[in-house]
Amino acid sequence: MIKFKVEDRAGEVQEIEVPGDMGLNLMEVLKASEFPVLGTCGGMALCASCHVSVEEGLDKLDEQRDAELDMLDTLPNALPNSRLACQLPINEKLGGAYVKLQEVME
Repeated sequence: MIKFKVEDRAGEVQEIEVPGDMGLNLMEVLKASEFPVLGTCGGMALCASCHVSVEEGLDKLDEQRDAELDMLDTLPNALPNSRLACQLPINEKLGGAYVKLQEVME
């Protein structure tokens, strides 16, 4: 099981525990856990509606790919620790992480 913490936009923190062998990404788990994440593009790194900041554990995650970096470059509220949840697979690298949902910019 993979455990990590998620802070919603109201500041509420919830610990999430999911199997690491289901081929899910963080966006899918957030949606299934009823966090207000739209995932409009279906996980293609095209909409940024799953924008999160990784407050703890960023150094353990895989590096961003070009598509994710390109989308984050368009966000006025992007942070150095910003990631798109759709680009973060649920695996042992996410274990112990603390992510915070970011406001969706329209």
